[in-house]
Amino acid sequence: MIDWKSLEEKPYEPLVPLIRKMAAEGSVLLKNEGQILPLKKEDRISLFGRTQIDYLKSGLGSGGLVRVEYVVNILDGILSNNDITLNKELADVYSRWCMENPVPEITSWEKAPWYQPEMPLDDKIVSEARNKSDVAVIVIGRFAGEARDNSAEKGSWYLSDEEESMLEIVTKYFDKTVVLLNVGNIMDMTWVEKYNIKSVMYIWQGGQEGGNAVADVLSGKVSPSGKLTDTIAKDIFLYPSTRNFGSDTQNIYEEDIYVGYRYFETFKKDDVLYPFGFGLSYTEFEQNVKSVKEAGGKIQLEVEVKNIGEYSGRDVVQVYFEAPQGKLGKSARELCAFAKTRTLKPEESEILNIEFLIDSMCAYDDGGVTGNKSCYVMEAGEYKIYCGACVRCAKSVYTYNLNELKVTKQCTEALSPVIDFKIKYPVCENGEYSIGYKPVPKRTVDYSNRIKQEMPKALEYTGDKGIKLIDVRNGKNTIEEFVAQLGDKELKQLVHGEGMCSPKVRPGNAGAIGGLTEDLAKFGIPAIAVHDGPSGIRMDSEEKATSLPNGTAIASSWDVAFAEEIYENLSIELCTHKIDSILGPGINIHRSPLNGRNFEYFSEDPYLTGKMAAAQSLGMNKYGNSATIKHFMANSQEYERRKVDSVASERAFREIYLKGFEMAVREGGVTSIMSSYNPINGNWAANNYELNTVILRDEWDYKGFVMTDWWPMLSENSNPGNPAEKINLKNLVEAQNDIYMLTANINTCIDNLSESLENGEITRAQLQRNAINILRYIAKSHAMIRYMEEGESFKETLENKLDTLCVVSEFTQISSGKEMLLDMDNAGKYLIAVEYTSEEDPLLQMTVNVLLNNVNAACVTVNATEGKNVTVYREISIADKKAQVKLNYPDDAMTVNKVTFMK
Repeated sequence: MIDWKSLEEKPYEPLVPLIRKMAAEGSVLLKNEGQILPLKKEDRISLFGRTQIDYLKSGLGSGGLVRVEYVVNILDGILSNNDITLNKELADVYSRWCMENPVPEITSWEKAPWYQPEMPLDDKIVSEARNKSDVAVIVIGRFAGEARDNSAEKGSWYLSDEEESMLEIVTKYFDKTVVLLNVGNIMDMTWVEKYNIKSVMYIWQGGQEGGNAVADVLSGKVSPSGKLTDTIAKDIFLYPSTRNFGSDTQNIYEEDIYVGYRYFETFKKDDVLYPFGFGLSYTEFEQNVKSVKEAGGKIQLEVEVKNIGEYSGRDVVQVYFEAPQGKLGKSARELCAFAKTRTLKPEESEILNIEFLIDSMCAYDDGGVTGNKSCYVMEAGEYKIYCGACVRCAKSVYTYNLNELKVTKQCTEALSPVIDFKIKYPVCENGEYSIGYKPVPKRTVDYSNRIKQEMPKALEYTGDKGIKLIDVRNGKNTIEEFVAQLGDKELKQLVHGEGMCSPKVRPGNAGAIGGLTEDLAKFGIPAIAVHDGPSGIRMDSEEKATSLPNGTAIASSWDVAFAEEIYENLSIELCTHKIDSILGPGINIHRSPLNGRNFEYFSEDPYLTGKMAAAQSLGMNKYGNSATIKHFMANSQEYERRKVDSVASERAFREIYLKGFEMAVREGGVTSIMSSYNPINGNWAANNYELNTVILRDEWDYKGFVMTDWWPMLSENSNPGNPAEKINLKNLVEAQNDIYMLTANINTCIDNLSESLENGEITRAQLQRNAINILRYIAKSHAMIRYMEEGESFKETLENKLDTLCVVSEFTQISSGKEMLLDMDNAGKYLIAVEYTSEEDPLLQMTVNVLLNNVNAACVTVNATEGKNVTVYREISIADKKAQVKLNYPDDAMTVNKVTFMK
């Protein structure tokens, strides 16, 4: 274990070579005709496409806003690689053009461009490049993310007209063409054959070391070993989810369990361009299944992998099963195990021992057609096992025979739909499956009565017995004895999280939970700092962190141990910054390639998702921090994400959308979960008792806590972000979603907890149950370690500080970029108050940058206000008595009325 206390509060350097390696190994090579790659020393290359310079290290939104010391773009990565000979004249042309045509500043996530305009190319530029080089490397970029879905339009799913023109003219002069896709998600690939592109590789969004990783792969220092985590079809409208994507009210998951390859391999093999799990290497491998046997309730495979090519490289062995159709209907393939080799030299072999539980080949009967409603079952028949390098090329290696139906697990009905719709299922005709439709099984359990019948028992109130939370950690007292001391006031306070940038924990935080009041602090409860996100630590204090490859890139490595190592080192970086939880990984299913947030997530497959999530959680746990897996669950689109209802069968939820979360809880030791914004079959995820209690706690035996996403709606008529509205936390508490994120201040938050407690709509027992979940987590946290060692106490609130400060300068009607000249009595720390208004919806997030002598001194994330005046505060250090201050902010969306400096 690393002694984190000896480290400086800065990016953790040992992470850098790891993320560089991960970005390289996660690259997915789809085509390499004529072995153009790796580049040879004698090859001369010309780089085309502005993204070689304006490299996208991550996707859009909270999961990508990691402030870094540097980003290595593709051009710089190649320039620093001595094994690649570059046409520098063309690179200089692109550099000048990009400087003259900069990428516009993004002021709103919802309006961010999917792509950037390309430099116009003519015959003269390209022919000159061809005279100076042998190989054309073309870089294409895509940008989407939080609040910004992809679209079935040019410049998003499809190439833009400018990109089409670039490919057309470059392939006119170059026979050897390589296309690199700097993207967060898969996209249309029909242009590969249209323009006869010789080599194609997804390099994803590789974090701050992405350019170096690309150079490593192009030069052959690293052979790409990534495999697709999604199926690439011939067109976006061939995905069954497309017709039910993008509604502002309701998405019906009529494809049911047939998501991604489960659909294509069962019904539409000919619609696929590149199958799930596919990915080439610079070398070739031979996989030989040495043995398959049943033992201890498992199927065990011994697979020899031999490198039969000319380069060193790694390969992935993938195991799938095909269950008998039975009465439920099954997909033709389902991933059940995988393993990755070490780096094998030419002619070198490795034997991989792979196993999986026989019972994991079960399916969920949500309608009772097998006679076992609400059970996981294995229907009688042949279970065929396939092994290979992708879903399409896996060969049959074993058959497990089951003579009679087997119930593997008894559950209870939960999350069932309440409306009528039809779902897909296979109809067998002449040995081939066609698509049939059947009515979805609907809810039979009364939701409200279930809550009443399953009420927890209250702990007898004892008052303060002098028990501190440290006593629970040390085993001196139980968590129940500790919580019994807390009165109604403290129990209600624990339900709230504060932020963004709460002054009670380290600067730049996304939020804070736990000991945020003096009432709670006197019991020895530390405050917990939580920060975005899956791609590294987002700090709104301008402090720098390490930017990781995006979620899809990490999952594309199919390397569970390496994913764990990345997050273990990220956990150390959290320790050095006194941060306790990272809001990630995101593990929702890639139901549709159009979901803008897919870059944060892993795959269309729940098993691969669960394995990666469990690994990252285990890595984060090693230093007392937590990975907050999100968004629980079915966040399948960003458009109207707070209110669009995810309508699906209970079976689809359990087998596809919940499975990754279940694996993370059971195998990864997860202790922190963030619920999603969306309703699930009519009940908002944050308020969903069946999701947060019946399934998560009762079935999975989860012992951690659940927080909401930031400013959730919670009900049809709620208006998150409006400080004057009474927040409905009654349903949140009874659902056992433990913490509402986000309030500006617990003591001034207006909610319905007091009246609900008084009239019996909620009970002390429910509040105590939530408190136990929260405090059990805090007692084991890294913050508790700091509290023990440093004796940290409750920090004075900003509201109390304001009474003691004096105004030293005040400016009104400040436009973006306008100079404010300060003449101070002395240098030191000052509090800057920015009063602003915005007519936009309060869910819109905007960024205000504070520049001190033209250097960024602070960053403030604010929400729109629906015309109300709001004041935000930030502390800055001013080294000189005279200084120039500017604010940069989206003046098309907000107005700054007054700026005040206090000391």
